[in-house]
Amino acid sequence: MLLALRRCSRTTRLPSLCPWVSRKFTVLALESSADDTCAAVVTSDRQIMSNVVIKQLHRHEVYGGIEPIVAMSEHQKNMPSAIRQALDQAKLEVTDVDGIAFTRGPGMPGCLSVCLNAAKNLACALRKPLIGVHHMQAHALTAILTARSAEEMPIFPFLTLLISGGHTLIVLVLGPQSFRILASTVDEAVGAVIDAAARSVRVKWDGLAPGAALEALARDGLADVHEQDIPAIPRPNLPFPGELKFSFAGLHSWVDRYVLTHDPNTRKRHKTLYLSNPHRVAVARVFQDAAFRMLEDKVVLALKHCDPDTVPIQHVVVSGGVGSNLTFRARLRSALRSAFPDRDIKLICPPPELCTDNAAMIGWASMHRFLAGESDDYAIRHIKKWSIEQLDDLVA
Repeated sequence: MLLALRRCSRTTRLPSLCPWVSRKFTVLALESSADDTCAAVVTSDRQIMSNVVIKQLHRHEVYGGIEPIVAMSEHQKNMPSAIRQALDQAKLEVTDVDGIAFTRGPGMPGCLSVCLNAAKNLACALRKPLIGVHHMQAHALTAILTARSAEEMPIFPFLTLLISGGHTLIVLVLGPQSFRILASTVDEAVGAVIDAAARSVRVKWDGLAPGAALEALARDGLADVHEQDIPAIPRPNLPFPGELKFSFAGLHSWVDRYVLTHDPNTRKRHKTLYLSNPHRVAVARVFQDAAFRMLEDKVVLALKHCDPDTVPIQHVVVSGGVGSNLTFRARLRSALRSAFPDRDIKLICPPPELCTDNAAMIGWASMHRFLAGESDDYAIRHIKKWSIEQLDDLVA
């Protein structure tokens, strides 16, 4: 069935005609929902005055992923410095900002508590308005903040693919506060499975996030591996063909089974399983191809479910940490051209550094509420799990 909705009244091109931007407003924004400690200063005319991201990758590589207690401790250590750096780079004092924004959820509770408490204390002490932001809403609206030309500016309604370590969503964006989920994962998020695959094939991070390190392995191979030595591996079958839902647990299991059956030391019952280097490259490539095929297929299917007469989709926006993968961007752009040769559907991707977690997107996502005169109560609490369709279901 084609998805048919009433035409959204907010179809004007942003930012110059943005209905909520009536005066310049400056926001100090904080983010600590996972493993990046972030602070930024953003204005209502789309100026990113500063954007500080303090990473913790070196603390988490030994665990093969984010260790929540370690992440929270690092946030507590780094948040004051991040705020100071953001203000210094913006050449502002904290009294110069008009409002304070922070990531309210979803995310890791201990990590969320760091930016929440910092933001509440600053806002209360300075008597500034305070806004708690939905993390995935911020990712969805980032493309509006980063557009460099009219052609790159998404027009409501648009489709967004939000792909990260905690989420895999296709969302119809009707306005800055209005979202409709078209597809989500029934089990694991794509980013979490990518991280698991990176652990299984023993990817060295080398200062990169595990997903970026896996991308580099699949693209470049290894120095001691010749292309002719890389084995051909059958592609795994993808679940739910023709259905608007994701499932990555099967891919996760496929990687684990492959490592188990092809490790030369399996019979010795070693605690750690090892693949030969040619097999590591092969698994990385086949796994990444399968994960990206699923994402591409579901985006195309979602667009086919949207009636172009009532839901005039002109733009597809990709954001979230996995959206920084340049190989996937090229593949999705090609898939859209192939599936819709007669429709001018533009793929818009924020710069890779603004696809991953950052505070600039949090500041921008708060802007329409600040300029509407809104403010959250200083007693606001974080929300660990929070649907993007329920932005107004605010729990004190």
